[in-house]
Amino acid sequence: MLSGFDMGINAKQIEVLLQQLDVLVVDDNAFMRNIVRSLLANIGVRKVFEAGDGIAGLEIIRIEQPDIVILDWEMPLLNGPEFVRIVRSPGVFPAPDIPIIMLSGYVERWRVIEAVRLGVNEFLCKPVSAKSLFERLVSIVVKPRPSVRVGDYYGPEPRKLIGDALADPPSAPDESKEAATAA
Repeated sequence: MLSGFDMGINAKQIEVLLQQLDVLVVDDNAFMRNIVRSLLANIGVRKVFEAGDGIAGLEIIRIEQPDIVILDWEMPLLNGPEFVRIVRSPGVFPAPDIPIIMLSGYVERWRVIEAVRLGVNEFLCKPVSAKSLFERLVSIVVKPRPSVRVGDYYGPEPRKLIGDALADPPSAPDESKEAATAA
């Protein structure tokens, strides 16, 4: 895993770091996987694995050990939240600290809060821009957050602004769409 870099690095160093990343894209929609693969290639990521469902994604993590996972929320067989629960199980899953970016067309506030409570590192809304994806990848690589256990939570150390999200369960689903930018 690429880590340990401070914000004093320059654009060329970031470019090199991104080129070294192995990224897994887990989405049941082949067209969306292709879009994300293209965005990743455009920002310099050279090695991308793809999985069409959560079960295949878990297997690829075990075999290929990617650096980052980009994960859809809604998928058949094993959805995004179930996938995160399995991955964030130290002692059970072999890579519980792998950074996860949730990429979803479902952007209701309760979903963003639930994703944070489950241990995702970042949350992005579909359609995603190359700029947003680049910023989240750089954030994960340049400013990695250590994994922590807080009660039942295991995942990246919460940011100060979201600390309350871990303590309070999300409210009942609200069907109004709210813009979600980051976990």
